Amino acid sequence: SLVRAGESLNMSYLSPYMEALGSDFGNGANFAIAGSGTMPRDRPFALHVQVQQFVHFKQRSLQLISHGWSAGEKAPVDAEGFRNALYLIDIGQNDLSAAFSSGLTYDHVVHHRIPAMLSEIQDAIVTLFYDGAKNFWVHGTGPLGCLPQKLAELRNDDDGGDLDDSGCLRTLNNASHEFNDQLSSVCHKLTSQLKGSTIVYTDVLSIKYDLVANHSGYGFEEPLMACCGYGGPPYNYNANVSCLDPGYRVCEDGGKFVSWDGVHYTDAANAVVAAKILAAEFSTPNVPFGYFCKT
Repeated sequence: SLVRAGESLNMSYLSPYMEALGSDFGNGANFAIAGSGTMPRDRPFALHVQVQQFVHFKQRSLQLISHGWSAGEKAPVDAEGFRNALYLIDIGQNDLSAAFSSGLTYDHVVHHRIPAMLSEIQDAIVTLFYDGAKNFWVHGTGPLGCLPQKLAELRNDDDGGDLDDSGCLRTLNNASHEFNDQLSSVCHKLTSQLKGSTIVYTDVLSIKYDLVANHSGYGFEEPLMACCGYGGPPYNYNANVSCLDPGYRVCEDGGKFVSWDGVHYTDAANAVVAAKILAAEFSTPNVPFGYFCKT
């Protein structure tokens, strides 16, 4: 959903070398890396590492401008551009997923692991703020318990006692809610502490859960089964035969599925999520996304 939102704003992906700019990055740069998390902070490409990459990107950009950018070439972002930019942070689901997969108890995840994750997110926002950033758009995590990957795992409750009315795992979704509640509190606290900043928190979980719970209203037929995977109904997910591995199968119409590969959403689902994110209906404060795009 973050990628789709970025694409709708013509956001560029970051080239690893400033010497080979394929864009002037006037509409932004994406530092996100597949599979990344907040912890451990020194692992490629944890949030802390991404922030350090941004700091290098900014320093290099301003350095090139100060040395005189060659005529006819696209100039990198200037100081004003960095100051007025909107900084988007969407991370945490991989951390939660890994925590539960490692066998940690619910209480340990909620009371110990989640605060540690949020400490990294808070540190990222504070670091960016004191490096000149003032506008932040922070996403909560999605409903972990609705992912086919998690639903297909062996559970202690063989009778499905942990499943809610939408077929999602209550325990994992409760942890997602806890993560988001604590993240929302962090954003509220930082708004008071970082004078002059605007920090918008978006409840992505509500957006994505509604997509599952009321899938038919959005034109989807399969809210909990992966389009690309192995094993067939009900989840079409097998940890040993993932999407694009030998033996995988792809659905005929991905537009009818919410999940692409058991973890990521389909383009059709992400389009709905991105539209709701940009509308800011689920954001606190309720600031339209376009507010930050003024020229």
